[in-house]
Amino acid sequence: MVSTIPCQSKSNQFGSNLRYVSKPLRANSLVVKRREAAKVYRILTKCYPNVKCELDFKNPLQLLVATVLSAQCTDKRVNMVTPALFKKYKSAKDFASAKPKELEAIIRSTGFFRAKARSIKGLGEKLTIEFAGKVPRSLEELVTLPGVGRKTANVVLGHAFGIPGITVDTHFGRLSRRFGWSDKTDPVKVEFEVAALIPEKEWSNLSQRMIWHGRRVCHSRKPACGACPLAKLCPSFGMGEMDRERALAMVKSDVDFR
Repeated sequence: MVSTIPCQSKSNQFGSNLRYVSKPLRANSLVVKRREAAKVYRILTKCYPNVKCELDFKNPLQLLVATVLSAQCTDKRVNMVTPALFKKYKSAKDFASAKPKELEAIIRSTGFFRAKARSIKGLGEKLTIEFAGKVPRSLEELVTLPGVGRKTANVVLGHAFGIPGITVDTHFGRLSRRFGWSDKTDPVKVEFEVAALIPEKEWSNLSQRMIWHGRRVCHSRKPACGACPLAKLCPSFGMGEMDRERALAMVKSDVDFR
């Protein structure tokens, strides 16, 4: 269902105010950037109050495997694959002993299935041998697993263990640059620059809210600027569709916020 987005308060009804274009953030002042970032985050929190990981999982191992599968694949597609996968493979030892062809057949539709199968089997082996079959609770240990980088590690830490971490995917990186929070394209550099602006306890929720907003409103090629609740704060406001009705039609959501 295509619909308007949340937090459409009277002060947030743009209508005739759509010609307003905010000034760029003063990037030389960390204090100013933190203040402006806090304003943006407050609105994102109102718009997306109940954030959660969009990958289906019941335990840390399932989330780890699902996140590996999500590379270059939609969460929706991964969620279609994992029920059969997790029914067959229930432990790290199961993944370690998996026959590659059988594993590949189940995950084929997620793309890059051979590489992903190698990573999943490999992480199963390493978890079994070095971590007693348990998913480690530190970024330093997680990134030693096959197919696991900082992004995957932070997803697992934040959503499986409640340990804050910033997840820089394509949406997060794009929005960080549009908000003026970072001018970097390297995910690790973006992660550290944004971490300096937002309190640590909010890192995981920030990541999810940025990803949700990027998927639903602030699209890559043409953002729905005219329907965006961040219009008056965003230094990139005006680069996308400005007409409110056309912008609302671009919003991708299966939830009716009206």
